[in-house]
Amino acid sequence: MPMSPDLPPLTWNAFFDSWHLAVGWLVFCVVAGTGYLVGLSRARRRDRRPVHPMRVVSFFAGLALLAWCVSSAIDVYAMSLFWVHMIEHLTLITIVPALLVLGSPLTVLRASGGERWQARFDRVVQHGPVAVLTHPLVGLLAYSSVIFYTHLMPFMDRMTAHPWLMPAEQVAYLVSGWMLLVGTIGDEPIRWQTPYLMRLVILIAAMIPDTLVGVVLLQAMTVPFPDYMMMRPSWALPPLDDIDTAGSLMWAGGDGLMMLLAVGVIVALLAGHGRDRFLGSWLESVRTQTFYEHVGSGDSVADRPEGATIDDDDAALDAYNQMLRRLNRQHDGEDLPG
Repeated sequence: MPMSPDLPPLTWNAFFDSWHLAVGWLVFCVVAGTGYLVGLSRARRRDRRPVHPMRVVSFFAGLALLAWCVSSAIDVYAMSLFWVHMIEHLTLITIVPALLVLGSPLTVLRASGGERWQARFDRVVQHGPVAVLTHPLVGLLAYSSVIFYTHLMPFMDRMTAHPWLMPAEQVAYLVSGWMLLVGTIGDEPIRWQTPYLMRLVILIAAMIPDTLVGVVLLQAMTVPFPDYMMMRPSWALPPLDDIDTAGSLMWAGGDGLMMLLAVGVIVALLAGHGRDRFLGSWLESVRTQTFYEHVGSGDSVADRPEGATIDDDDAALDAYNQMLRRLNRQHDGEDLPG
């Protein structure tokens, strides 16, 4: 990508006229899109419909946004204007991974083969390094580490001396974002089927690095990336104003995007998706056992079928209503005059 202080002013005309060919990323998008379509085709030949059509739309929207982001004026000006770099960062670490995760590519890949293929797929994805990398807490750690290292360390200055670090940073953004979101907003056949309550906690926790980095940049009194700022064109904002704008984008944009994803998880939960996984198996068993102890039922967690919850159990609800009637009669008896 261009790394020159001689770029023309960033007007709307310049924005739509500035392009460069990001060959590696374009090849990735073509290969990923082709693989996804081949997987869908093979799954349908086996009379399977692994994903809803909207998930297909989401996946290809993610690839299209990725290709556009790394080839358009956003990438052209990213090494000259820090606030533009921040827009690219937020797009690659949150928006693109979210669209790709919602496309459920692992589900499509698994459904593309027979039973032996699916068994091998499960062994690879649910064990070993892949299982570790798809754990949501590992994803949170990777996401936070990438944000802190690329903004609070001299990484931006190193990129001016080593241009190959720019695509490496883009890869780090995309991968760490996917690692965070595959276990928090995804519905993929990975080992960790995270309870929805924990998904919300992790997404809220992911706002912390965005907030901290944003505040640090907003409060900067000196230029933290002097070599990078030398790439600024003469018409650009003053260095501290550029950093201040980028910090605002990081804080408001990063937190806002995570909040939108958290709201999406809540909406999915209210719509009935994952209601049986809201608390997780251990917390659900505690809730169920406590319920039986309070209603005076002779049942227990061990008596229930695997995966069953009290919310859909008519007998449990009847026992609960009987308990309420008993409490009401006791209350009425206490209110009678002696």
